[in-house]
Amino acid sequence: MRTNVTLTNPMRTNPTRTNLTRTAVLAAVLAVSALVPQALAHDRAAAAPERSPGVALGACEAGRLCLWKKPDFTGARHTFELSDTEIESCVPLPKGGDAQSLANRTGRPVTTYQSAECAETGEFETYPGGGTWAPRSPYQVRAFKIWEN
Repeated sequence: MRTNVTLTNPMRTNPTRTNLTRTAVLAAVLAVSALVPQALAHDRAAAAPERSPGVALGACEAGRLCLWKKPDFTGARHTFELSDTEIESCVPLPKGGDAQSLANRTGRPVTTYQSAECAETGEFETYPGGGTWAPRSPYQVRAFKIWEN
């Protein structure tokens, strides 16, 4: 009696199984790649400043910090330059002054404070210096500091 024995090479793969594995991996990669742009877009939307439709960025020359009395770059504007502002010192706005929107074009980080004495017990926030526009501050800005870097 003769028995047919088929020897299989353990290193040889099943073509059907290989195709199914490739298809599953490709489907997983496509699903993930479809989700990544949506997740990044959500992060960018969350980081975008709150601004009313049709509001243009306020005019602020390079090398200056510009502060506006009202939101959306409206109202009286105060401007400060590095040449006449002491670095890392608390600079209060003129008496009775406050601001609700700002543009930082100093090239240095600027921290704005709710307190006119730059007290950190009130609200404060630091804005990068490469060209940052904030149409609506979360608090009344009464003072600021320009940092070395």
